[in-house]
Amino acid sequence: MTKQSKKTLWAQVVKTGIIKSNLIPMIAGLMLALYTYQYSFTDNIANILLAFAGTAAIIAASGAFNNLYDRDIDALMARTKVRPTVTGTISIKRVAIVAVLLLLIGLGLLYLASPLAAFLGFLGVFFYVIPYTMWTKRHTIWNTEVGSISGAIPPLIGWAAVAPDIWHPACWALFLIMVIWQMPHFYAIAIRKKEDYAAASIPMLPVVKSARRTYIQSNIYLVLLVLSSFLFLPLSLGLTLMSLILGLIWLGLSLFGSRSMTIEVWANKMFLFSLVHMMTIFSTVIIYSSIGLILNAL
Repeated sequence: MTKQSKKTLWAQVVKTGIIKSNLIPMIAGLMLALYTYQYSFTDNIANILLAFAGTAAIIAASGAFNNLYDRDIDALMARTKVRPTVTGTISIKRVAIVAVLLLLIGLGLLYLASPLAAFLGFLGVFFYVIPYTMWTKRHTIWNTEVGSISGAIPPLIGWAAVAPDIWHPACWALFLIMVIWQMPHFYAIAIRKKEDYAAASIPMLPVVKSARRTYIQSNIYLVLLVLSSFLFLPLSLGLTLMSLILGLIWLGLSLFGSRSMTIEVWANKMFLFSLVHMMTIFSTVIIYSSIGLILNAL
């Protein structure tokens, strides 16, 4: 096995795509906390680096634990049956050791930044591995809702790494937006991969109920996403309007797009716009906070 192929296989084990996508909300939470409390970026550079590395490590650990536990159902799905934990290319023992080491290292790094950040990191891993992976994913259509809790914790970790008060409305705005965002995002994936989930008997909403039910439920969450934009109001009218406009565009795409598209095409459009929505929201928060810090330092 070449060095490059080993790297590719381990990337599948720790799910590097999920690591990258979750680091963006973490950085947004961290930068927003620095801006909100007018903390110096340079004075907190150590905590920033610890939060970045620690969050990446615990997300990697979560992905590895998920691959370990799900290898039976992964073997039944076309998109996951080639994972190293399914094919045996990497031994289960080795993956387990790496997962534990990543978890311990990640929590240790987060603890050095802030004990609260480490606690939140532990909660994120716990909710992803135990309630989601080991229970709800295989037993209920509400698995996405349960999994969304762990998926929304990175902004809290970033905030807690530099600020001890996580009860600020702006902090919870990021958390709630991230929670709500995941439902229409993963419902769209569930429709696109419906046959895979059905083959593995995973009770995703469109598998157990119907595409129509999934469509309706997606729109309910999109309405909630639009309303959640107002949580930014105490902090910034600009962020509020940006979040509101993006939410309304997504809702409009869902409502009006469904009239002229097949459900599969609708799901593809919904999935792609969900990525645009998340990247725009959190990138804007990072840029807004960075500019604010620079201007206040002048």
